[in-house]
Amino acid sequence: MRLLKLGVYYPAYLEQLYARRPGLDAQTYSIQNAVLLGDCFGSSNFWTNALSKLGYETCDLVINAEPMQKTWAREHGFRFSETNWLFEIAAAQVKAFRPYVMIVADYSTVTAAFIKQLREECESLRLVIVWCGAPYNNGAIFDECDVVLSCVPELVTHFCDAGHLARHLNHAFEPRILEKLDTTFLPSADFVFIGSVVKSDQFHIEREQILTRLIEETDLQIWSSISPPRFSILDAGRRVIGVIKGRKQWETNGVDKRVKAHAQPPIFGLEMFQRLHDSRVALNTHIDISSTSASNMRLFEATGVGTCLLTDWKANLDHLFEPDNEVVAYRNVDECVEKVNYLLNHETERQAIATAGQHRTLRDHNFDVRAAQIDTIIREVSAQARTSYVA
Repeated sequence: MRLLKLGVYYPAYLEQLYARRPGLDAQTYSIQNAVLLGDCFGSSNFWTNALSKLGYETCDLVINAEPMQKTWAREHGFRFSETNWLFEIAAAQVKAFRPYVMIVADYSTVTAAFIKQLREECESLRLVIVWCGAPYNNGAIFDECDVVLSCVPELVTHFCDAGHLARHLNHAFEPRILEKLDTTFLPSADFVFIGSVVKSDQFHIEREQILTRLIEETDLQIWSSISPPRFSILDAGRRVIGVIKGRKQWETNGVDKRVKAHAQPPIFGLEMFQRLHDSRVALNTHIDISSTSASNMRLFEATGVGTCLLTDWKANLDHLFEPDNEVVAYRNVDECVEKVNYLLNHETERQAIATAGQHRTLRDHNFDVRAAQIDTIIREVSAQARTSYVA
């Protein structure tokens, strides 16, 4: 069965990647793609690699990596318009691969119109799955997909209530990342937070509040992309022609200036994983929309590289990790301060928790485990579709 994952990476990450590798944009598509996926940003090719072990023939696309995508077009003699290169090249790639299943790992750039177009022009395409793990502005894309996957149980309930077929799927960690890190380094930072701060409803209001307190009462180091939500600018045909990165009123009434001043530039991919590995304690706080559930990527990224994770308490946390033995949880900022100080003053206990958390993640929260779950979903939905067709 052919399966294609269609991804969109943070523009800031892509800019960093190409800036660090002068001349990469002049290399072949295959070289650029190998460098991009090899840096382990986001879910990289981890889903598809794991699914290939189950017999799937897979393909990963990063449709907004402009130099790489335009190189693919040149190599294949494909002509595109500069105003709509992203969707035109991506459509050509999808049709060339002829997938039966497509996983859309982005719901803000990819549009409902584009999914509909692919269904009409790519005869092989039978099942479209979309991933959503954060608030959204336009839900039209979900109407064009067969299944919505989310790491956030609250969102799964929301989508089911809206009439969509939705399934819960946790994030995971890819053990191959450890082979790319220098694991001989001893921790060089005591307490770190790596992640975005988007001051908007259902995003990171609570996160900003806790960071503001922690920088006053601890030696927390922050690497963050502090920015407002990104909104696509669409033309009349719903083609992306630009992106709004912020508004003047956000700049005035945005993230607390103390957090802004304290934050270092964002880090991604292997650089992020190395920094997590080289830290004694990693802070995790969830997006506001995940009000009662532990669900985000940092749970597995930090524990996966062997860092002691200090995370906000959620009702389902003990379904993922054993609190106080594999991770440490706090219920409020005062408890967070107390627990990070305890961990930093009890090195043997901190190391034991970090080691136990890593063992749990490598055993139960890897992509092979998640691939088996995705495979079950695909086969169940495909069987239901065939039954409905026959009926």
